[in-house]
Amino acid sequence: MISETRKILLSAGAAAALMFAANGASAHEDHACTDEACDMELLFAAVDTPAGGEATASLNSPKFGTWGFDLSGMDRAVKPGDDFFKFANGKWDERTEIPSDRVRYGNFHKLRELSENRMHAILEDAAAGKLTDPDAAKIAAGYASFMDEATLEKLDAKPLAPWLAGIRKVKTKDDFTALMGRANTAPYASILPVGITIDAKSPTRYAVTSGSGGLGLPDRDYYLQPGFAEKKAKYEAYVAQMLTMAGWEKPAENAKAIVAFETRLAEASWSRIQRRDRDKTYNPMSPAELNALTPGFDWNRYLATTGLPKVERIIVTTNTAFGPFAKIYAETPLETLKAWQAFHVTDGAAPYLSKRFVDANWAFRSKELAGQPEQQARWKRAAAFMDNNIGEAVGRVYVARYFPPEAKVKMDALVGDIRTALKGRIETLEWMGPETRAKALEKLSKFTVKIAYPDKWEDYSALTFKPDDLEGNVTRAAVYDWNRRVARLNGPVDKAEWGMTPQTVNAYYNFANNEIVFPAAILQPPFFDPDADPAINYGGIGGVIGHEISHGFDDQGRKSNGDGVLTDWWTAEDASKFKVQADRLGAQYSAFEPLPGAKVQGGLTMGENIGDNGGLSLGLDAYHASLKGRPAPVIDGLTGDQRVFLGWAQVWREKARDEALRQQVVTDPHSPAYYRVNGTIRNVPGWYAAWDVQPGDKLYVPPEQRVKIW
Repeated sequence: MISETRKILLSAGAAAALMFAANGASAHEDHACTDEACDMELLFAAVDTPAGGEATASLNSPKFGTWGFDLSGMDRAVKPGDDFFKFANGKWDERTEIPSDRVRYGNFHKLRELSENRMHAILEDAAAGKLTDPDAAKIAAGYASFMDEATLEKLDAKPLAPWLAGIRKVKTKDDFTALMGRANTAPYASILPVGITIDAKSPTRYAVTSGSGGLGLPDRDYYLQPGFAEKKAKYEAYVAQMLTMAGWEKPAENAKAIVAFETRLAEASWSRIQRRDRDKTYNPMSPAELNALTPGFDWNRYLATTGLPKVERIIVTTNTAFGPFAKIYAETPLETLKAWQAFHVTDGAAPYLSKRFVDANWAFRSKELAGQPEQQARWKRAAAFMDNNIGEAVGRVYVARYFPPEAKVKMDALVGDIRTALKGRIETLEWMGPETRAKALEKLSKFTVKIAYPDKWEDYSALTFKPDDLEGNVTRAAVYDWNRRVARLNGPVDKAEWGMTPQTVNAYYNFANNEIVFPAAILQPPFFDPDADPAINYGGIGGVIGHEISHGFDDQGRKSNGDGVLTDWWTAEDASKFKVQADRLGAQYSAFEPLPGAKVQGGLTMGENIGDNGGLSLGLDAYHASLKGRPAPVIDGLTGDQRVFLGWAQVWREKARDEALRQQVVTDPHSPAYYRVNGTIRNVPGWYAAWDVQPGDKLYVPPEQRVKIW
């Protein structure tokens, strides 16, 4: 059985979650980009535990106060210049408890609950035969298969049998290499997975990619850092548990060998910071060159089972890891590799099997690794499954029911305001020379904007879902998606395609398409409220729009030109000036320590921090422009500028469990929400004026040390 990958988005250079557990908060380490999603920068972490429990079934958008901000959540006893997050959100933080089936909770998650409730209503209507959508029968069948616990209990481990039998038949390393080649259409794992993405240097076509993978823990640090030794030991016990449940021989002995094998892979793996570098992760090679790079790993045999046509060029990401990986592969006994494969098949399939498998998978991946006390309700796991595998069909119904068309028009206007603000900033940047400035303005003029939902919906006619065959549905969905990608390899890039469903609460920038995308579900309070004070919208959705536009000019986005081509369009002098500012920003964030021994990685979070810095600054500029010279009204004693900053802070109201926070600082390119407020505002000059922040205040940064990039 194959875990879904359809709509899981990870930021550039990050891992594709080939074995993503539907009820877990962890994705397996896997360094290859398997689709164009890998060339995107998100507003918010894509891999997050969906809400559980019996949350309120409200289908209505939330409201925040009388003018778009929840004043009751503020703690006015805190000085804004000492801790703006607590000043804006302190009382909310005090009275809010993270639901027992979540690892974090905040305004993002409230909207995700709303999306899940709405999807639940759609799925239930499909089950009752009340939908008229062309894919209504598929929606009903997929949902029924996930909710049919009786059948899953009866089957228990039987769905694993054919896959485990395939592993047992392997007699040689070359046979095992061929087996790994099936990883996109079967539940098998690969140490060097292949995928299909937009070619970063020729973004009008698709390319085959490969990177290093093979790890079952969230990051290489979990194998190598002493602070994660306990988690690594628990992982070995979990591997043994899965092998025992699968009926694999010598579970304890094999588990020890598997973790030792993965530890060697971890030692040879690139760090997440290294994998962010889009120049270093673009290494085109032929199969012959790959064979020379990886003696003992036969790429001809491997590619023959992938379903790809004849491949003459593969873009390799973590190229210097390939040789060491091949050596480790050659030195590892075949029986260990087979046990490793059996574990990953079982672990990946566990969320779709009987209760004992589901519970074991959740207990390690969500409870142990992320601190989630309670498993989510099954219908919410079903909603996540449907969103990942037939999400645009569900989204078509979602938009018709819940998205007001006038919101799209107002969003268009807001995007225009933010673009104008960035244009003005680029034109007046003191550190940028005229040659680079002209090309930056050209890139900005070529941005594509997608709002709410696709103009062309995905065609699922080739996908078959059956109401009594969850295992088959998961497999068929993976085969359908891979075949769809393979079929277009030699064709033009589909620029109309979306990487998120309309019901996703998120937003992204796509380097290769030079586009910013805002699904319908995020266009609600507290991000966007047509009835709210405009300052709140400029601080909320305005900051989000600015964040995504700024990704086009962050430390990695700036490497693509207006046509999405990965190329150096900067003068050496301007690139050097940019780096000085970026390094300064990185140093600021690397000093943050949300938990003892768990520091934010300024290098890993660089792109998102630049996005936040630019986004809030652009939101403030656009608000000023919207006033057209008129004074801003004062509301409840708060000035317009103050309300912009409160709007930004309200968006990032969030609490997280300690284990989830520890995992986040290791794996997530986004800084924790607390620092997305306090780390951002201290570099915006307007914040100091708005709140009379003075030297001696804890967040005060001297003007000469503040970072201004865009």
